[in-house]
Amino acid sequence: MKLRITLTLLLALSTIVMNAQINNEAEIVVLQLNENGNFPNNTKLPVLLYKNVFGESVSPGQIENTFSKNSWGGSWRNGVYDFYHYHSTAHEALGVYGGWAEVQLGGDRSKVVRIEKGDLVVLPAGTAHKRIDSSSDFAVVGAYPDRQKWDMNYGKKEEVINARQNILKVALPTTDPVFGKDGQLFDSWK
Repeated sequence: MKLRITLTLLLALSTIVMNAQINNEAEIVVLQLNENGNFPNNTKLPVLLYKNVFGESVSPGQIENTFSKNSWGGSWRNGVYDFYHYHSTAHEALGVYGGWAEVQLGGDRSKVVRIEKGDLVVLPAGTAHKRIDSSSDFAVVGAYPDRQKWDMNYGKKEEVINARQNILKVALPTTDPVFGKDGQLFDSWK
């Protein structure tokens, strides 16, 4: 019985700690991208950058737990590639749990944004992205909504027609990766 009570208390405490990290007042930066050469980007859905939504003491496990709780799965831990790539069959969330990076979104001559520990970037299907510079401890957790399966595209001319068709078929997620069914994502993604 004591073990059961102890485990229940530990579970409750871990849930409080996991949820305590979320900044409900996080600034959300909206970036609308246009097609750029062989990068289709997403002309209907903007990139969303949630500044310091996870807080500065976030762990990768806390981000994974938040994503999972909100039906964003297939999570992985790594960084952002230093070459342009995009996914035409899935949206992608990147939660930063270490360091900082400057990431170029949309292809050459496009916006470079700085993402830091505690930030979240939500990339709609088709959004080209590439790491320009980063701290040595830069790390993210990535995930995809509603069991969407991602593909890899590199901005080759022969990819564009098929990628455009794929992007149009990608369903909106049913939840915001951090705030769930009533999240801010739905203010911009309609």
